[in-house]
Amino acid sequence: MLDWLLDRSVVFNFDRNGFKRHAKGFLPSDLDVDLSERTVLVTGANSGLGFEACRGLGALGARVILLCRNAARGREALHRLEAASPGGRFELELLDVSLIADVERYVAERAPQVVDVLINNAGVLPSQREETSEGVERCFATNVLGPFALTRALLPKLRCADDPRVIHVSSGGMYSVGLDLSDWQWTRRDYDGTKAYAMTKRAEVALNELWANRQPWLTSSAMHPGWADTPAVASSLPRFHQLTQRILRTPAQGADTVVWLAACARLRGASGCFWFDRECAPTHVFPGTARGDRQAVALWQLCEELCARARRHRTAG
Repeated sequence: MLDWLLDRSVVFNFDRNGFKRHAKGFLPSDLDVDLSERTVLVTGANSGLGFEACRGLGALGARVILLCRNAARGREALHRLEAASPGGRFELELLDVSLIADVERYVAERAPQVVDVLINNAGVLPSQREETSEGVERCFATNVLGPFALTRALLPKLRCADDPRVIHVSSGGMYSVGLDLSDWQWTRRDYDGTKAYAMTKRAEVALNELWANRQPWLTSSAMHPGWADTPAVASSLPRFHQLTQRILRTPAQGADTVVWLAACARLRGASGCFWFDRECAPTHVFPGTARGDRQAVALWQLCEELCARARRHRTAG
């Protein structure tokens, strides 16, 4: 009864004690696997959850490709991974996932021929509204459009894998909002970075369900890590970080479900779910937020249109 009550809270569910409580039910055999034949791509791999996902999957034998926007931070992360796992197979590729042109160029020119797992982890929470060079609000471009474009472009390479998987790293913050595309560019209201971030994380979960429905051969999963002590949280939410630092999960605890979703053999075909601490979690907890899911198809179409627009501009230029 006590565990049930704690899991109905946020603080005692999302914090480190929530993870420790849930971990008592984890099956060690789930990660007793050899991933030496698998190639894994991880965006936002230089720190936080992405870095720990790389470390965890590298320890299981996978070939792990770090997709990072910043060359210096990417190289530093690569050296740290190589030092921590001397036998690991880690590679670095530069990719700005917020730019469709960069995503499609990487896939066409440098991506491996077979991709077993794609982990869409990169994310930003800007304090003020910015646009990318392609004219897209940066939070939406990084958290939604870029992962959509990367997943779509990699489909032929994922099809070559025996057990292809895509994992979308969302956030528990998405529970506070429903999907709303009425002003996704934030041009008609004052910018609220926290709300913009929550909306993009809700969008990732909505798109995950569509990936599962439209690509039944692909195991597509979304997850949220709880409250983890990452550099992104410290820099983007300094007040929250200050108040909760003593109870935040470690980055490795936050990334545990990512590693599990990528590696656990029995999850093959378990597509379209939203996961938290290795358990399927509800996608809505507050009344009214589910109504926005009717816009999911429109969101997919918007992403398709933005990808096509970027391609037309490159051709015209």
